[in-house]
Amino acid sequence: MSKERTRTGAPRQLEGVRAFKRGLDVLHEVNRSGGIRAGDVARALDLPRPTVYRLLETLEELGYVARSASDDRFRVTRRALSLGDGYDPGVVICQAAAPYLAELSRTLVWPVDLSTYENAAMVVQETTHSRSPLSIDRGMIGKRLPMLRTSAGRAYLAACPARERDLIVSHLRRIDEADDRPFLEEGRFDRMIAETQARGYAIRSEGEYNAKTASIAVPIVRNGAVFGCISIIWIRSALGIDEAAAQFATQLQETAATIPVEV
Repeated sequence: MSKERTRTGAPRQLEGVRAFKRGLDVLHEVNRSGGIRAGDVARALDLPRPTVYRLLETLEELGYVARSASDDRFRVTRRALSLGDGYDPGVVICQAAAPYLAELSRTLVWPVDLSTYENAAMVVQETTHSRSPLSIDRGMIGKRLPMLRTSAGRAYLAACPARERDLIVSHLRRIDEADDRPFLEEGRFDRMIAETQARGYAIRSEGEYNAKTASIAVPIVRNGAVFGCISIIWIRSALGIDEAAAQFATQLQETAATIPVEV
């Protein structure tokens, strides 16, 4: 009895196994990268772009990957994570927050970032930089932001439990970056934390980290745990910090409180 064959001459069963393996390879590459564009998957796996696009679309339809709302990168979803024993808070919060950031970008115009804590830095997980006509930065996804010189890092430090904050600060002292040293002076650090906690949001307004921009950040907190921070970034010469705080802080806080986070 002859085996059914595809138009390429290969047995249909073999063709199906090959397609299945390619799909798993694509899913693995998306998971490994933390966020990747289809073209980069094609280059990494040495596969034709049309094939990769088709596989990613199928994985998206099945709920295993999701396309970023800001820059066309694909990330694995919680459904894909459930296949293993891992829990990636960056993936979870990114999925939950993406539509809220899109809404903020429409009303605030200036670019907005979502970042999560990772090994003594805040890592940008989602952003509206590519869609904001006022952005001077691109390629922010995956960028590591210093804890002490950005509003996101300051917001996280002020909102996290004291024990966690002490551990992060100890880590930063061991790393001992020269630019961080002034901010780790005991009196200055304690004042920064106290002022941020009293204000309810963190600010970066003196040209630290990026001399051209300033920013405000608010934490996403549930039951005492900080899941990430939302930041808005603007050109310093365009807005003073008081004017920016009056325009942006309340809306950022309301958004941070609204994003659905499973605890």
